[in-house]
Amino acid sequence: MAESEPRPSGMPTNRVEALSDGVFAIAMTVLVLGIQVPDGGGADALSARLLSLWPKFASYALSFVMLGVLWIGHHFQFQYIRRTDRALLWWNLIFLLAVTFLPFATGVLGNYPRTRLAAVLYGSTVFVAGVCLLAHWTHATKKRELVTPDLDDTVIASMRLRITAGLAITGVGTALGLIDTRPSVALFVVLPFVYLVRSRIDTHVARRK
Repeated sequence: MAESEPRPSGMPTNRVEALSDGVFAIAMTVLVLGIQVPDGGGADALSARLLSLWPKFASYALSFVMLGVLWIGHHFQFQYIRRTDRALLWWNLIFLLAVTFLPFATGVLGNYPRTRLAAVLYGSTVFVAGVCLLAHWTHATKKRELVTPDLDDTVIASMRLRITAGLAITGVGTALGLIDTRPSVALFVVLPFVYLVRSRIDTHVARRK
């Protein structure tokens, strides 16, 4: 780099992205370890034992998709984030803290699918992860030297809106968990489908390739 060129602000993001991808990979793998393989009994009893595990299978599938949604949101942010600073590092670490806790919340929900506290614990974990992801994006875009020059305000607003919409659904689902777990879990199931809808972010990223 020539001496006349300004030194870019912040630090590179390669180690942050590597750590985040590794944490997501481990969290997704740990999810299935919470399902104990049926042991004992004959072949005739296997179907009954597998059927009795359906709450754990359901919570595993839900959480795997939920982690996928969080990873995609994080991945899209780093399509535009090119540098990081200390505050952004901490927001990312707190976000990963919620990600690594999700397998535990999943296990609790799988073991106690009709218990209100289990639904509230699960929803709260997803909600905290969403709040951290929103704070992560807000901080990065507030300090424009951390993001790419081609990031416009419509993409910033679109990303913020999508995260906020997810937080609203998660918040309602968590609150419903205080009353009845069935509508609470139903909203958690609906949440990933919100992110299947293409947005301006998808179009903008596609144009940049």
